[in-house]
Amino acid sequence: MGDVTGFGPLAFPFVGDGVDTAVRTVLRDCLDLSPGEEVLVICNSMNEELGSLLRINAQGEGGEATLAVIDERGSSAEEPPATVAAAMLAADIVVAPTAQSISHTEARKAATEAGARIASMPGVTSEMLARVMSADLIQLRKRGTAVGRALGAGAEARITCARGSDLRLGLEERTATVDAGALNMKGAFGNIPCGEAFIAPLEGTAEGTLVVDGTIAGIGKVSGPVELTIREGHLTEAQGAEGEALMETLTEWGKEGTNVAELGIGTNEEATLTGNILEDEKISGTAHVAFGASAAIGGTVQVPVHVDCVLRRPTVEIDGTPLVEAGGLVV
Repeated sequence: MGDVTGFGPLAFPFVGDGVDTAVRTVLRDCLDLSPGEEVLVICNSMNEELGSLLRINAQGEGGEATLAVIDERGSSAEEPPATVAAAMLAADIVVAPTAQSISHTEARKAATEAGARIASMPGVTSEMLARVMSADLIQLRKRGTAVGRALGAGAEARITCARGSDLRLGLEERTATVDAGALNMKGAFGNIPCGEAFIAPLEGTAEGTLVVDGTIAGIGKVSGPVELTIREGHLTEAQGAEGEALMETLTEWGKEGTNVAELGIGTNEEATLTGNILEDEKISGTAHVAFGASAAIGGTVQVPVHVDCVLRRPTVEIDGTPLVEAGGLVV
């Protein structure tokens, strides 16, 4: 790849031009990095090369960039070390290519409230970053805005699918979030790669059956449809070995671990099913329902677990009006 301003050629053998372009897109187009801003990059040892690339490019753009390499956490939503949480509060920009997500942590929420612009990148790979961030960001933002507007204006969502899903979720008084890479405003927060709109359903309202045929976070692509039973806003029963594994992960944290935490709709046409939840939940026309922590996205539940489950070809209606039909966005 080419030089970064102010530095000689960079020696990252895993990096190609696509990754270099994607990193620049993240820092320039998504986060709108300005010279002199303090940038904190958080990663684990498994992805330290990508973390280093982000740090060096941030420095090349004029930022005061620091790399923090932390141990992997036991689950998504588990808090980072206190020293890193403090650094997040002091930063203008936080970029987190970590193995487990920081999105649903108190540290992330506090940093956002303090004004930091945050890109959470749990499980990202260089290949994924290059491919999925090649999407047309202008169109992605248009689609995301339309989906987010529909979610935020609705009182109830209904998810059905040919495999037997029929789940209703209350949305009243909840605000949707558009995750389309527009992280240039103070306190902005989202995933990179981007491409979804999501909302935290009202606690206690989700009722019905969800049949997961895509990916379960922490498990990967499911071997076959996994039927989940949801009553009064909580996952109460899950079929098969993968369902049992999901229940075990969630119930470790008590009843709140089984809370229906999120409804999201994917909007990125470059995303494909890989078994990596960061990408799979962004696939255009998919839906995902998450369990566990919701406080970071507008709900009231805070536990150190958040597990997304992807449906590949759902139909999603908002107050009876289709938003997604058999895996195709209507908006």
